[in-house]
Amino acid sequence: METQIQRPRRERPKPVRLTDAAASRLTQIMTDSEGKYLGVRVGVTNGGCAGMSYTMNYATETGPLDEVMEDHGVKIFIEPKAILFLIGTELDFETTKLGSRFVFKNPNQTAACGCGESVSITPASDAKQN
Repeated sequence: METQIQRPRRERPKPVRLTDAAASRLTQIMTDSEGKYLGVRVGVTNGGCAGMSYTMNYATETGPLDEVMEDHGVKIFIEPKAILFLIGTELDFETTKLGSRFVFKNPNQTAACGCGESVSITPASDAKQN
């Protein structure tokens, strides 16, 4: 009987990474929710003048096809149709004199509208995933 050598599986790269600022703010939000939310759900939707918009909501349950990952102790739920559009994205939290907001820094983004509410995104190629 032939013995198979089991090699340790290397961890897959995370499709979305959090900056320290985003992780800190999301950790605060999750702590303040007192267990009401499992994490944050991110995705994309069609619409806007550039063609697509990012979505970000509280996750109260895991969808059957969600990609679930964790970064800096924060659970991130990624909608199935959004995975290829979000690979390599960094989620940041910026504070300015006029307010604060989460910002998607996506290498797959090819354009944005003037108001910054919608974007054009191309799906990540296989070459980018490796």
